[in-house]
Amino acid sequence: MNQKVIFTTLVGDAIDDLVSQLGAPQIFVIVDVNTAQYVLPVLKEQSKAVQDATVITVKAGDAEKTLENTHTIWKELHNNNATRSSVVINVGGGVVTDLGGFAAATYKRGLRVINVPTTVLGAVDAAIGGKTGINYNGYKNEIGTFTEPIASVITSDFFNTLSQQELLSGYAEMLKHGLLESDEELNKLLAYSVVYPIFDAERLLSLIETSVQVKQRVVEADFNESGYRKVLNLGHTFGHAFETLALKRQSPIPHGFAVAQGCVAALVLSHMKLGFPSETLQKFADYVRKNYNAFAFTCDDYDFLYQAMLKDKKNLTPDTVAFTLLEEVGKPKIEVPATKEEIASALDIYRDLMGI
Repeated sequence: MNQKVIFTTLVGDAIDDLVSQLGAPQIFVIVDVNTAQYVLPVLKEQSKAVQDATVITVKAGDAEKTLENTHTIWKELHNNNATRSSVVINVGGGVVTDLGGFAAATYKRGLRVINVPTTVLGAVDAAIGGKTGINYNGYKNEIGTFTEPIASVITSDFFNTLSQQELLSGYAEMLKHGLLESDEELNKLLAYSVVYPIFDAERLLSLIETSVQVKQRVVEADFNESGYRKVLNLGHTFGHAFETLALKRQSPIPHGFAVAQGCVAALVLSHMKLGFPSETLQKFADYVRKNYNAFAFTCDDYDFLYQAMLKDKKNLTPDTVAFTLLEEVGKPKIEVPATKEEIASALDIYRDLMGI
């Protein structure tokens, strides 16, 4: 893994140092409408590179990760004579780093990218590891690339601007990393409150640094997700299906909430197939139910959810759903197949645990 990860409170200095090292003749900053309002003015004061850059603004929200918005970015790059020596700085959450990263990776076969995540979710997930992508035909991240940014600059400076929902959404990925790491790390995360007004940004940054290190180790072992990196899919097969159903209902749910709820379902299936400890499952489900509520569905939705899982790009074959599961905390097992009946049973138990 060649990506630099810089933890700092001096974001502007870090950006300017990176741009100077790259010798970039042109800088493009991609923001969404929220970071354009709340973050961009601060970065312009701190960074000459950002101050002098061409700014490209996109709409906010996961529904905006579209081919149409990719085209908008390509058009701006083209109209401003971007070259392969140009640098794109993505300032925002996972939508911006996914969308901006994909547009940069495919324009002229690849521009150099610096990510400045402004959300917890962006810091621990989308900005790390080189995955870029957009949604297509109603499915999450259906089109994308593995293209590492030059660097990600991570700070807690902007976390106090986040809503409670955004904080929790990012924290869900950290919970997933805790499940992959150890009982000790998981218990630290379950003992920390990311709820206002007791939310502590400085303490959270320390937990984020540990979480990022977990993801970095996995990515370094398997950058192109040909094997071991699939451990990071824990909770995502269920979670993406929940998101797809929510989009069908025209009532999208935050990605992190879907991941947290999907992890509960994955732990249920882990208990069924691999003997994952029921006590840990119950403790984790209690935490998710208390902080994230439950994604509600009935048995009438099972077939739709199953069909959505069959569409998951990480499946080995088009007619088999494969999961990342856990034998216990810190002991993941990838590519575990499950039948439609087993998935339905896991969804039944999930609904009971989550009080649906």
